[in-house]
Amino acid sequence: MSPSHRATPPSRGALIAAAAVTVAAAVTLTVVVWPDGSGSGPQNGSASSRTAPSPSPTRSYPLSEAPRTVPAVREHTPARGPGWKPGKNSTVVAADQALADEAKTLAGELGISYRGETAARAGDVELALGKKGEGGAESYTLKTSGNRVTISGPDQAGVFYGTRTLVQSLAADDTVPEGVVRDAPDRPQRGFNLDIARKHYSAEWIEARLREMADLKLNQLGLHFSDDQAFRIESETHPEVVSEDHLTKAEVRRIVKLAQSLHITVIGEIDSPGHLGAVLKAHPGLQLRDTQGTARQGAVDISKAESAEIVDDLLREYAELFPGQWFHVGADEYQALTVSDPAASYPQLAVAAREKYGDGATVQDLTEGWLNDRAAVVRKAEKIPKAWNDGFFSGGAVTAGKDIEVEYWTGKEIGARPPQDYLAEGRKVINLNDEFLYYVLGEPNEFVYPTGERIYEQWTPFVLRGTEPVAKRYSKQILGGRFAVWGDFPDAQTQAQVAEGIRMPLNAVSQKLWDPRKPALTWAEFQQLADEVDTPDRSTAP
Repeated sequence: MSPSHRATPPSRGALIAAAAVTVAAAVTLTVVVWPDGSGSGPQNGSASSRTAPSPSPTRSYPLSEAPRTVPAVREHTPARGPGWKPGKNSTVVAADQALADEAKTLAGELGISYRGETAARAGDVELALGKKGEGGAESYTLKTSGNRVTISGPDQAGVFYGTRTLVQSLAADDTVPEGVVRDAPDRPQRGFNLDIARKHYSAEWIEARLREMADLKLNQLGLHFSDDQAFRIESETHPEVVSEDHLTKAEVRRIVKLAQSLHITVIGEIDSPGHLGAVLKAHPGLQLRDTQGTARQGAVDISKAESAEIVDDLLREYAELFPGQWFHVGADEYQALTVSDPAASYPQLAVAAREKYGDGATVQDLTEGWLNDRAAVVRKAEKIPKAWNDGFFSGGAVTAGKDIEVEYWTGKEIGARPPQDYLAEGRKVINLNDEFLYYVLGEPNEFVYPTGERIYEQWTPFVLRGTEPVAKRYSKQILGGRFAVWGDFPDAQTQAQVAEGIRMPLNAVSQKLWDPRKPALTWAEFQQLADEVDTPDRSTAP
């Protein structure tokens, strides 16, 4: 995860209100762009098909082109017609009450009225739910015909993404083109990871990032809120560990509520048994010390029952605060394992390992058992546990639970293995490749700020470590990825500078997680499009 202990290195322009010309649309060409064998998504490998064009009954229009959006839509069936733009009598309607929130949001963005659950008229946008199971929950169909737009999908998330396509198309070209868009993401987990422990970010700044993420169809925000430097969310079970600058629970609930409305899951992380310096400041008796009495930074003594009790108290408390289906338990960079002979340096850990797991057990086994025990707490709270890849060891008496999702960030730490090792074990993996996806403030340990251009041109979800992709046969096990900001030198950039620095990388990550194939646009064209569809009035206050 964090590199701190590495051994080595619009607003969108106002939409012009004008009555659209009603014409009969004729479907003439289907362009299907689902990547072969790329993972999820409708009918991978579908063939393109052509039919003879039908003439327009009133006037001649060229065949439409796909909406210009970030990420790009994956399938568009063009047609002849003027497309759609909001007119003076245009409204948004919902065919299903469950879509009322999405419809109201869209109406506000377009500056037109929401007319409720009623039949659509000419000039309207209609949101509708299709049958469950017909496509993934995040898939949608956007049909533009006869001066009307219909956005449908099997779940609210997909319909919401369809509204993002509509809004971006209007921002880029003032029109939603005639024809039919069928779209869905290639990877189910697509997001942004933020270290709020080492650098404090305001709730307003985080909310601005959520809105940015929603426009890019990203669906996860990871919050790393506990580390050696600080503990940044209010606690009722252990208020003594909380740092002066922190988010209140009311602020976190506000962030979570906004995220839910944007179909984003907020994932909390309490890293242990390393990276607990803020907790140890309040509980120094739990500090891991070697036979010479030397303390190891951020590491708790996992032979002491009190260490697990405090961490489990916090896990249960924050599992309730974050209602999504995941919780991150860390597990990386435990400093007891970085010495040449852990049993000699930390005999108390060796004794505890043998007592718990048998005569042949080692400090590594005790550490892996710690991960399993914390994962058990998370499971009891009905969450899927996540952990950093260098917390999954091989060759010991204890093996990490197979249901713990591997967040692969590095191959350079002790315990880290090539990504193929985890995949060959049948584990599910999320890509946080530190070569491409780590934005480390101050650029320590040979890190450099990643660029959107490099991500766009060289990275895919298959590039888990370094620059070499893993085999495509592992595709279904690679669930997606997140771009990460770490605050090693928190004052190196202001909040505003971070927001600007990560803007194009997030755009690029969005594109490559939605469709990992080589993009159709050049980087310069993609960057220009991102500028056209961006919303510059998000809060970036320092």
